[in-house]
Amino acid sequence: MADSIQTPIPETVSAARHQHSAWAPLREPLFRSLWSAAVVSYTGTWMQNVGAGWLMTQLTMSPLMVSLVAAATMLPVFLVILPAGALADMMDRRRLLLLTQGWMVVASGLLGVFTLLGHVTPWILLGFTFLLGLGGVMNDPAWQAITPEVVSAENHAPAVALNSVGFNVARAVGPALGGMVIAATNSGVAFLLNSASFFGVIFFLYRWKRKVPERVDTGRVRDAMLHGFREARGSHVVRCVLLRTGAFSIGASSLLALLPILARPHGPTGFGLSLGHFGLGALAGAAVLPRLRHHFSVDSLVMMATLLFAVMTATAGYVQTFGWLSTVMFVAGAAWIAILACLNVAAQTMLPSWLRARGLSMYLLVLQGGMALGSAVWGGLANKIGVPLALLCSALTITVGLFAVRRFPLEHNRVGMTAEHN
Repeated sequence: MADSIQTPIPETVSAARHQHSAWAPLREPLFRSLWSAAVVSYTGTWMQNVGAGWLMTQLTMSPLMVSLVAAATMLPVFLVILPAGALADMMDRRRLLLLTQGWMVVASGLLGVFTLLGHVTPWILLGFTFLLGLGGVMNDPAWQAITPEVVSAENHAPAVALNSVGFNVARAVGPALGGMVIAATNSGVAFLLNSASFFGVIFFLYRWKRKVPERVDTGRVRDAMLHGFREARGSHVVRCVLLRTGAFSIGASSLLALLPILARPHGPTGFGLSLGHFGLGALAGAAVLPRLRHHFSVDSLVMMATLLFAVMTATAGYVQTFGWLSTVMFVAGAAWIAILACLNVAAQTMLPSWLRARGLSMYLLVLQGGMALGSAVWGGLANKIGVPLALLCSALTITVGLFAVRRFPLEHNRVGMTAEHN
């Protein structure tokens, strides 16, 4: 048969393609196991998010209270993210992750039980959401910092990008699945499924034989935090990454925070599918991102994606049908991944490995803290002027913020990013 005749590929070319493939990290068993478990856990997290957002709309239709669900998830970032980063550089990251994963199992499980028993009020829901967010924030710096420990050095950047892909696979599947579960049962079942989703990661961590790191800071957490601050303060790259992240995150929080109200006419399944379309857009964006990186600089790509996200945010408040809302969310998701993939790789590489968790904690403080602050601000504003105008104001804030930080570009040669990454 003609199609069985193939021209041999030179070994050097084949090896180069293997090394630079976006999927190469999945060929490494350790990373593949963790990535698979993480996708299941992320899926549970998105089911939790849908369940919490929808449950709040059943308890109250106040835009402020609905937006506070997103704020409560991210509020702990202001309280513990910097100590969490220091702890992740000072103690066994595997042990810390086992503790935080167990905390989240208990928090989501108890919320599920109380919901099934009918004992949840708006403030109880916000309280458990805060507790779950607290575990997530304590978990995040160590979680992101272990990526170089479970993958080879040449596959580090593609592995960071694949983590984003896995998160967005879950973002596409989890909300739709959560919406269907809630429609068939109630939010309590979604919370219990989220609790169960952590056990894959826990099993991986329990069996993982982590290598002893070459250098570990000892002493007090406060001293380790101050050391990290001093290192970051002297880095131009760190300033660029953090300023660009902050300028985006505050305005960008409104769309997801107010989505439960936008999707309310379409039911819990429609809400889940709306979030699912956001995730599908992020997957599509991740697929075309390497090609775009060949034609545009990192800074230009982030700028174009930020402007596109601002336009979709403003548009979301004025669409009337589910089809148009889904389209807006899809495009917004594609823009979102282009922005955060670049920022995340930059944050992973902006400080030395022994300071990585502290650097990531600063990045997460700005990103998630900005999202939490913005969620509360836009929810309060929507209470006064309505959801469409609040979304329009947030879109203008994104645009103004983008041009305000143009003096701090994301230069690819300074943040360790190449066209093959992401």
